[in-house]
Amino acid sequence: MLGKYKVLCLAGLVSMMSCESLDQNPLKDLSENNFWNTEKDVLFAVTGLYNGWESGSQIFYMDCVSDNSNNDFAHEGYQALGNGTATATNPGNASSRYTYNHIRRANWILENIEKAPISADLKKRLIAEVKTIRAYRYLDLVTLFGDVPLITQTLTIDESFVERTPKAEVYAFLEKELKDAAADLPGVATEKGRMTKGAALGFLTRVYAFQNKHQEVASTTDEIINLGVYELFDNYATLFEEANEGNSEVISDIQYIQNDFGYGSLGIMMPNSIGGWSSIVPLQSLVDSYEAKDGLPIEKSAVYNAAQPYENRDPRLAATILYAGVTYRGQVFNPLGDTNDYPTSADNASNSGYNYKKYIQNPSSYTNVWNVGVNIIVQRYAEILLLNAEAKIEANQIDNSVYENINLVRERAGLPKVDATQYPSQTELRDLVRRELRVELAGEGRRRFDIIRWGIADEVMNGPVYGSLSKGNIDPATGVVTFTNLNDRFFVENRTFEKGKNEYWPIPQAAIDASRGVLKQNNGY
Repeated sequence: MLGKYKVLCLAGLVSMMSCESLDQNPLKDLSENNFWNTEKDVLFAVTGLYNGWESGSQIFYMDCVSDNSNNDFAHEGYQALGNGTATATNPGNASSRYTYNHIRRANWILENIEKAPISADLKKRLIAEVKTIRAYRYLDLVTLFGDVPLITQTLTIDESFVERTPKAEVYAFLEKELKDAAADLPGVATEKGRMTKGAALGFLTRVYAFQNKHQEVASTTDEIINLGVYELFDNYATLFEEANEGNSEVISDIQYIQNDFGYGSLGIMMPNSIGGWSSIVPLQSLVDSYEAKDGLPIEKSAVYNAAQPYENRDPRLAATILYAGVTYRGQVFNPLGDTNDYPTSADNASNSGYNYKKYIQNPSSYTNVWNVGVNIIVQRYAEILLLNAEAKIEANQIDNSVYENINLVRERAGLPKVDATQYPSQTELRDLVRRELRVELAGEGRRRFDIIRWGIADEVMNGPVYGSLSKGNIDPATGVVTFTNLNDRFFVENRTFEKGKNEYWPIPQAAIDASRGVLKQNNGY
């Protein structure tokens, strides 16, 4: 596996490599003179590329730049990106996300790996792993920033002032890279955490989905399904727990090892009353998206009661979101009264009256929530099933598989099946699968990309956003909630989303300055 001994031995190499900037030739003297001589050298370099290929915090915080969540602390870098106030000189997380570190390191490996005296089969697989990681990083760049420089070789300083490449060319490059990589990767990882055929095809699915290439999404997700490698884990709430990491649903994840290489930020989602920061909190819009237990949206359900809004709901709501009246780590969560969780009681109290539970169903299961070994999932099989259904709906090729794949996800969650009598039209099915994508993947960083590719961000990201009902009482012994006003909600913030501008993040001004003006800014910034 990408385990403890490899993580530790890679620390020195990775730190040296990550200190390099885009316009420098990484480790040229070291690599040319005394590296690439053994199989160990090659594994050392490729395994090092997995360090930081994605970040668990980035996965979680990305929901804050959608209508799912809010980031209450401007210094954490996502608030301005979420509410539409980010600028080129105040770009928030865009500064750290606009990076070529992994791309440059991947280029360096691909340029030198042919020198290594290793078997052809091993070389082919490792090249495919590197290409998959490089493609993932480029997919992140092109979906967040649009046109970006496409650089596939290490550069000297004089060569480093590169113009932005049209996004269509970047997508075409990613399609070829990921198809080639998938052909050379095994169906099952040779070691835990390494890229597989399913991972490359899964990222290729996202490449196609962001371009609305519905036929290609359908065929690629069919290919993943037909691999026969993946199936839904039987328990939605616990599939994210450390005890179940690497389960049958996981296609790709970020490997963490407690103490040696632990994930240090689960506590950012926990409530203030138990030492959490409430940095990432759910919004009412997300809560309202969960159906009632009869399988109908709350505005159509006979079992939904606005005075008891959390009863008779999709079980994924309780598995994902901590709301008033729930007993959590031995105490009743109370954001309504004179408590440490009332939104204005402390900086670390949730400003929406909600907190996330995903990955932390039971905080006591971790020795230290600020240093955990749980792997953070980047992509899982439920997304593939829903994207397969979505693609066939959008292509108006609606067959039994559409309902079957949606129902696999719904039944696992504890909701009733749907069929053609309930959802007979393309429009109705579109609404259903979009709702399923939202609630199934809530808190996993996908919503922002979905609302952008669907072209609805300006509809859902403008105006005031709210949290839970704010007036009421909670019995501290039983957790029974009595809301005394069904209209008064916690106000979170005002947001703006300008169509034609905010689909992309600003190119950080520091990057434009470093390019000597060769890079041009995105529209409107």
